[in-house]
Amino acid sequence: MAAGWIEKVTGSLEQKKRYREYRARIDALPEPYLTVAQALHRYFMYTGGTPVDDSALTMMGDFVDLWERAAADGTPVRAIVGEDPVDFADTFAQAYVGKRWVDKERARLTKAVEDAERGEQK
Repeated sequence: MAAGWIEKVTGSLEQKKRYREYRARIDALPEPYLTVAQALHRYFMYTGGTPVDDSALTMMGDFVDLWERAAADGTPVRAIVGEDPVDFADTFAQAYVGKRWVDKERARLTKAVEDAERGEQK
C-alpha cells in the first residue's frame, strides 16, 4: 500500500531500479568505452535526448548493450560514434520515438511564430 503512494509521488520504483542497473552496467565498462558512454549519457541528459516515457528504459538498455558488445568485441570507439559524436548521439536518441520534454517547447515555439504571423498575441 505504501509503495503505491510513494510511486504516485516519485514515479515507478521498478523504472528507477532498472535505470540504476543500467548505470551500474555503464560504470562497469572498461576504458575507453566507459568514458565515451558516460559522455554520451551526460549529453542525452543535458540536451533532452532521453525520452520521458517507458521508451527511455528501452533506449538505456540498447545503449548499454551497444557499449558492452563493443567492449567485448574490441570495436574502436570511433567505429561506433563516427567522425561526429553529436550526430551519433542525436541519431541514436531519435530512434526512440517517445516524447521528450523539448517536444512540447518546440511545439510552443512553432505556435508562437504562427500566431505572430497571423497578428495574434497571447
